[in-house]
Amino acid sequence: MRFMMLVQLPADISADDARQHADVVRMLRYNEALTRAGVLLALDGLHPTTEGARVVFAGGRCRVLDGPYAEAKEIVGGYWLLQVSSKEEAVEWARRCPMGDGDVIEVRRVYEVTDCSPGAREVAQLLRAPG
Repeated sequence: MRFMMLVQLPADISADDARQHADVVRMLRYNEALTRAGVLLALDGLHPTTEGARVVFAGGRCRVLDGPYAEAKEIVGGYWLLQVSSKEEAVEWARRCPMGDGDVIEVRRVYEVTDCSPGAREVAQLLRAPG
C-alpha cells in the first residue's frame, strides 16, 4: 500500500523558517532511514505559497489566485510517499519524523486502481493500454 505523509505548517511561516524548521541533519538521517528500509518512493519540500497559485473551480469556470493565501490556516510544506504494508506502519514512520512542536504530519492512503469499482478498473485498464 502507498501512503502519503503530508507536512502541515502554519500558513504564516516564512521561507527562511520553513528551510530551518527542522534540524536539517536530523531530517537527512530520517530520510536515509526510510531509504534503507526500502519504503521511500518519493519526497520533496515545497516552496512557500508566495511562489505558488491556486486554481479554484466553481460554476463551470476556474479562477487563478496567486499566493500567499490570506484565508489559509495551514499549508502543505512537503511530503513523503511510502510503500508500506499497513496504515500502522506508515503512522509509525510519521511518529519517528524529527518535527518541531506544533507541527503536523497527515498520513493518507493513496488510491490504487484496485480500490475502484470493477467498471472503473476496466476504464483505467483501457486508458493504460498502449495505443
